[in-house]
Amino acid sequence: MAEDDEDDRFFMKAAFESAVFPGSLHFVENGKELIDYLLGHHKYHDRASFPMPDLILLDLNMPAKNGFEALKEIRSNEKLRHIPVIIVSTSGDQQSIARGYYMGANAFIRKPDKLEALLEVVTSLKKFWFEIAQLPVQNSTQK
Repeated sequence: MAEDDEDDRFFMKAAFESAVFPGSLHFVENGKELIDYLLGHHKYHDRASFPMPDLILLDLNMPAKNGFEALKEIRSNEKLRHIPVIIVSTSGDQQSIARGYYMGANAFIRKPDKLEALLEVVTSLKKFWFEIAQLPVQNSTQK
């Protein structure tokens, strides 16, 4: 998850733990760190400690590189474009939503402001992306 707000990271972590989400949740604080993580650059070179994600949760308003800039890089990189990207943002304006989908986001979710609502969103994400949808196995993408 790319999220610059410390409180939002705390609440998201709590929601993922409550929902008993499969796998592990890794945080980066901006779009530049997200791209470094995905490409295994700098401190993210050890894939045992920083595995490739099955799903990316992406905030839009971040320093260094915003969510739209990171999404553009993800969708233009052959090794990354298969990873589902869910925009999770406080912004709910139609222009941002339309732009996110146009740029290749798989979903756009307005960030809930209450923990119960966040838990409901995370539980729904878990059910859809890890129980209903079929995700590609790592290293099995076709060209």
